[in-house]
Amino acid sequence: MTGDMIEEFTAKNGEKVMLRPVRIEDAEQIIHAVAQIIKSGAYIQKESARSLAEEQRFIENMIQLDNMYVAAVLNDEIVGIARVIRGELEMKRHTGLFRTWLVHSAQGNGIGSNIMNYTMKWCRTHQLHKLCLTVFASNDLAYKLYERYGFIEEGVQKEQVKINEMYDDEIFMAYFFNKKE
Repeated sequence: MTGDMIEEFTAKNGEKVMLRPVRIEDAEQIIHAVAQIIKSGAYIQKESARSLAEEQRFIENMIQLDNMYVAAVLNDEIVGIARVIRGELEMKRHTGLFRTWLVHSAQGNGIGSNIMNYTMKWCRTHQLHKLCLTVFASNDLAYKLYERYGFIEEGVQKEQVKINEMYDDEIFMAYFFNKKE
């Protein structure tokens, strides 16, 4: 069905990028990229990367549940991911939780916008009604990207996280598909 959704585009810096579903053999590259992001202290809600076996199980689970788990591939290297985990209960199956990250060197080249386009198309294909996400208040670039795509703010958890000895708010945002089309 949509498990083979592949998109290719040229980034702003002229390099070719592919967005494609994550495969089991991607686990090692994903772990390496996550470790880079954690080390840089960037906006990621993880304190350590998964083990190889854990990441492989996670990928298998995402495939089995028909959730979205897509890799951004640049020069045969995974530089980012995006995922949508749909509600597990039938009463929440119409919703999805979106998470994404890009390594620092891949940011600012339009990859994030292409990931959002891919994600929105995937959600429509899977007939989601609502896509949820959280973003830290200090991550202005991401917040503006989500706003540009029609996400609205649903709430704020004040001083919810502490990064580099500074408190930051966590903003809950959502996109409602039936109201935008």
